[in-house]
Amino acid sequence: MEEEWVKQQGRELVAVGQEPVLFSGTIRDNITYGLPDCSLAKIEEAARKANAHEFICQFQKGYDTDVGERGSLLGSSQKQRIAIARALIRQPQVILLDEITSFLDPKSEQMVQQALANCPNQTLLVIAHRLKTIEKADQIIVIDQGVIGEQGSHQELMEKKGHYYKLKEKLFTENNSNS
Repeated sequence: MEEEWVKQQGRELVAVGQEPVLFSGTIRDNITYGLPDCSLAKIEEAARKANAHEFICQFQKGYDTDVGERGSLLGSSQKQRIAIARALIRQPQVILLDEITSFLDPKSEQMVQQALANCPNQTLLVIAHRLKTIEKADQIIVIDQGVIGEQGSHQELMEKKGHYYKLKEKLFTENNSNS
């Protein structure tokens, strides 16, 4: 019902989850799902933005590589990047990313974040436990036990020295003790 209302208002919302579902078929089919007559150039552009083009081209059949049932022939990181490309190719007004970088290596995560940051006509709603994923967000909302505890930019929340600050300090301490 809500999805139908969103379409009627001319606003498209696309969600990408932590463990995205791919369909049996090719990488091309999964990126263009529901978009007939999509050009290869547009497919490749979305894949580049999602940092997927390079690994796709390493497959013998490239974009025509079969992904297997539910994407079983691909790794978790590869599935996430294909799902991100599927979202980006639609150029939606709003993209909801739920723990989207959880399986990505740091380099891929940074490249995907950069690509998403370069989507000026889109609103990104990011759900994340990794603070690094959200540091550059315009607005961060900290939810603790289902209640909004604080909100603001990274800098504002660090200056408040509240829950967000404590999480950041704890993470910094843990990372330094593991070095």
